[in-house]
Amino acid sequence: MTDENTSPTDGTLVRTALVFPGQGAQKQGMGEVWREAESWPLVAGISEHTGVDVEDLLLKADDETLRRTDLAQIAVFTTEVLAHREAAAAGVLGEVVACAGHSLGEYTALYAAGALSLADAARLVAARGRAMRVCAERSPGTMAAVVRLDAETVEALAARAQEAGEELWVANVNAPGAIVVSGTADGVARLGESAVESGGKVIPLKVGGAFHSPRMADAAAELEAALAAVEFAAEHMPVVANVDARAYADGGRWRDLELRQLTSPVRWEECVRTLAGELGCTRFVELGPGRQLTGMIRRIAKDAATVPVDSSAALAKLTAPSD
Repeated sequence: MTDENTSPTDGTLVRTALVFPGQGAQKQGMGEVWREAESWPLVAGISEHTGVDVEDLLLKADDETLRRTDLAQIAVFTTEVLAHREAAAAGVLGEVVACAGHSLGEYTALYAAGALSLADAARLVAARGRAMRVCAERSPGTMAAVVRLDAETVEALAARAQEAGEELWVANVNAPGAIVVSGTADGVARLGESAVESGGKVIPLKVGGAFHSPRMADAAAELEAALAAVEFAAEHMPVVANVDARAYADGGRWRDLELRQLTSPVRWEECVRTLAGELGCTRFVELGPGRQLTGMIRRIAKDAATVPVDSSAALAKLTAPSD
């Protein structure tokens, strides 16, 4: 594999996809890695758009504070914006042909693709986080990762739990053998028992609700007004949507897609296959905190180059002169 912008054989530009992680990548002090970056003043602007002191959130908030859904989403979004701006300025993005983001990251992807202004993207992220938090308080739920089982098996186990009267759904199909379920605590517990019987394992996740499931229907209703208040570009770089893994290059469908995203599973494995297959991307640049998407992509598009940019230090390595 190569992480260069050009092919080692013929010198042609490599087709690059930009990908952005979602909630769960946040951690205490996550802004320190970008604090000296030239784009840091963007943090103040995002604070104005969201009504949150984002600098304090990125530098001082503890892990408990960052587990709050609305604050976590603003924090992750902001660091993704910083990573994108710095990577673009450093010239490491190459020939970008498409974007995608995991759950929350889809909003950063829309911004990076030119579908949304920074102000509108920030406002939507804030509105989405608030709506999800309030909804989860009204309709409590949880999520869990299921490992060592394929998607079809987990779907069957979820269906069996539903037949028994439990509320449980597949929420993320992230990579082969990496599935996340969402539902009530009882529903997740029932799946845990049946997963073990099938040779799998269920790992509880520290999240604020049953995201990407029908239990988020009230959040979708609240987000609808915020989506109606922003302008999506008529044309933009293709963004592969979570809900159906299709590429969209116009703003006409995104309001509906983002409403559906709240209650539908994130089909991340299919999104990566669309980027690598239909769109011909052979290089994936992950922009934002952590490297979870990089690990998933390596399990899906095994021949693709992966370039995680999660800090100024990582960016410096990419731009350092080679011997």
